[in-house]
Amino acid sequence: MSFDPASRPPSAPVNPLPPVVILLAVAIFVVELVFTLTGQGVIGGPEASGFRLTAIENFGFYEPLMQWMVENQTVRGKYLVRFLTYPFLQGSFTQAVFAIVFVLALGKMVAERQSQWAVLAIFFGASIIGALVYGIVWDTRVPLFGAYPGAYGLVGGFTLLLWAQLGATGGRQVQAFALIGLLLAIQFIFGLFFGAGKAWVAEVAGFVSGFGIAFLANPGQWDRIVSRLRERR
Repeated sequence: MSFDPASRPPSAPVNPLPPVVILLAVAIFVVELVFTLTGQGVIGGPEASGFRLTAIENFGFYEPLMQWMVENQTVRGKYLVRFLTYPFLQGSFTQAVFAIVFVLALGKMVAERQSQWAVLAIFFGASIIGALVYGIVWDTRVPLFGAYPGAYGLVGGFTLLLWAQLGATGGRQVQAFALIGLLLAIQFIFGLFFGAGKAWVAEVAGFVSGFGIAFLANPGQWDRIVSRLRERR
């Protein structure tokens, strides 16, 4: 029985998005959709127009609450859950769009090269560490909200993968940090004109922690680094 190559099903031109990446993006989109519809009075009427601010107050990361737990050596679940809920609260529709783009693009790359669990670990790990650093650095009553610390964590994860790939092929590994350099440069320029705010601390911490978490999620990475160092002796 002969095999006809033409009978093979055509391969997909683009690899499908991993389910966990879609789930994160959909969660951000659904919350933003609710904020947008309530802000326009479509849902809940005019009295619901401030729902975005109310949600940020109730579910955003709030440094005084963390300080209260530290000072009183008491753990409150309703305070801790804010570390996981604040990434899904965006300040505007534009912020939500950029966050979704970051999650879809970078989450796909990380999931394809490591795993979907790595995407979750990097996104939430970077969000948690970013909030902790934000609370340690700033004594502020300005809540932290938005997916950028987690998204920057995915940037860190992607940077680690690119850094390893360049090292394996003999390329200049410093090139792996071009993306984060560009993002920080853009953020600096915007900060000059519109004010830097305080969230950049959480975003930088998110990038660093994302790089580290991606490293830990790839146990063979350390062995390759040690091997290359021995070769250079």
